[in-house]
Amino acid sequence: MREIARHIFDHALRESSIEQAFTRHVSCERGVLRICEDLYDLNSYGRVFVVAIGKAAHSMLTALHEQTGERFEGIVASPIEPAFHIRGFRYFQGGHPLPNAESIRAADAMLKSLSTMSEASLVIHLVSGGGSATAEKPTDGEISLDDLVETYRVLVHSGAPIGEINTVRKHLSAIKGGKLAQAAYPAQQVSILVSDVPDSTPDALASGPTMPDSTTVENCHVIAEKYNLIAQLPQSVRELFERHVLDETPKPDDPAFVRARWWTILSNSALIAAAAKEAQRQGFIVEIDNSCDDWDYAKAADYLLQRLHDLRKQHERVCLLSGGEVTVHVENGGTGGRNQQFALYCAEKIASKTVCILSAGSDGIDGNSPAAGAIADGTTLQRAKARGLDVSAHLAGFNAYPFFEALGDAVVTGPTGNNLRDLRILLSY
Repeated sequence: MREIARHIFDHALRESSIEQAFTRHVSCERGVLRICEDLYDLNSYGRVFVVAIGKAAHSMLTALHEQTGERFEGIVASPIEPAFHIRGFRYFQGGHPLPNAESIRAADAMLKSLSTMSEASLVIHLVSGGGSATAEKPTDGEISLDDLVETYRVLVHSGAPIGEINTVRKHLSAIKGGKLAQAAYPAQQVSILVSDVPDSTPDALASGPTMPDSTTVENCHVIAEKYNLIAQLPQSVRELFERHVLDETPKPDDPAFVRARWWTILSNSALIAAAAKEAQRQGFIVEIDNSCDDWDYAKAADYLLQRLHDLRKQHERVCLLSGGEVTVHVENGGTGGRNQQFALYCAEKIASKTVCILSAGSDGIDGNSPAAGAIADGTTLQRAKARGLDVSAHLAGFNAYPFFEALGDAVVTGPTGNNLRDLRILLSY
């Protein structure tokens, strides 16, 4: 069953690839570019500029290039090193999950280039998850790179869901929350999105650099209080909160969005649909439950295991699929990530049962580990004890990767060049 769970995950990754999404939604014939329902006559623009941001930046640019050929110039910022460079593009290897010096240089380059656009320009934004840290520039010049990195670290480890983390990021950034679109005004703009956020909040993707922002400064203060962030933030950032001088982000009535469009061509729902189809082919009755998105990992695990138990009473072979992300409040953590922490927590709960669980990230990266996630089943606890591994100690130390790596149950894919959030596969048989 561990092999079947891994097969379903790998199949879902292949079927929800960026290459396939671009083939379906993007094409270029006789100089006319089609993006979903929009048509752009490329010959009518004096300049076409592409900005690619996030973990899927290289895959998206390659897919666009295959449709259009070498007719564009632009900037690429990704935490992943490119397999090759496309002529006419400047490349930056920004940090993730924490920004680095290249992240700052990338944001500076984008703002400088976009400020030269005119009404006769077309800007194509290729936006994917991981973009928040990959290209970044603080609004306040007093915020150093070290302060920025520490701010990101505080946010990532706060236990707050990604939407709330990005709300704060937007109001500290010179490019997020629609400010990149403001920089490109008055150009025609279109954003192609590969989303790792809930479908209902597309402006949270990469902290929404090209979209009107639905969050406010007031939201930031509520979030800071909720997670006790103020005392943990570096002084330069803390002062902005204490003095109530955070910058507000552009809203839907901003002129930058009059000639702007956005299309989501891939999201977590595509990953789940592909997994569901393959699980059915493997003879499972499939149920999908995404209601635990952004829940604490332990609460989510308890909920999903109970749902699986209830479904097993009705059917012989059951596959419960759950998309989105769980949260982990890390304290002095070891090596691992939210998916491996989730699987490790489940391992004790399913000991000696005919249950198998896989939890993994579609980007191939889980936390600070080399793995995408992990697999646990009814034999995990027994096999761990035979190797002298203490489940409770690894769980308490947020050190799940060494545990699963020792058992051969870490899910290692390497960076996938895609980012559609996480997938949890629960099998009962």
